[in-house]
Amino acid sequence: MNIFNYNFAGLNGTPIALERFRNHPILLVNTASECQFTPQYAKLQQLHNDYQQSGLVIVGMPSNDFGGQEPGSEEEIATFIEENYQVSFPMTAKYSIIGINGHPLFKDMAQEFGGDILPRTNFHKYLFSRKGGLIEHWPGPTPPDDPAVVHQITRNLQSWTL
Repeated sequence: MNIFNYNFAGLNGTPIALERFRNHPILLVNTASECQFTPQYAKLQQLHNDYQQSGLVIVGMPSNDFGGQEPGSEEEIATFIEENYQVSFPMTAKYSIIGINGHPLFKDMAQEFGGDILPRTNFHKYLFSRKGGLIEHWPGPTPPDDPAVVHQITRNLQSWTL
């Protein structure tokens, strides 16, 4: 599987074809507005600010799969993240991640890597290389600025070439 083969609706309704981010590392994070990890939005935004010019793309993907912690509409989510965290990185529409209605990306990851690849909570982070392959993933409790996460990001940005 290759991350660049997948598409999403954007939080604002505009399509997000991940192909447009080809040759950029992508940090994909399933998010929620009413989760104990919701403050990680601030650290994700800081990563975006720090590494966007170097090529990193952060994509947030709201999901209500874990404890009903994202009950709002796309409009409500957009308002919440803008007012509380000034999020400026791309955000998809709200999607299911696990189960029969899960987004095809997650179904394909589970098929290729096994079910343990799927998140068990919100704010699970997946880092994909600039070639589209999965590099590493971290569970929700691991903050975006954890040294292991930042190390993998910077390591892959160093291999990024124009």
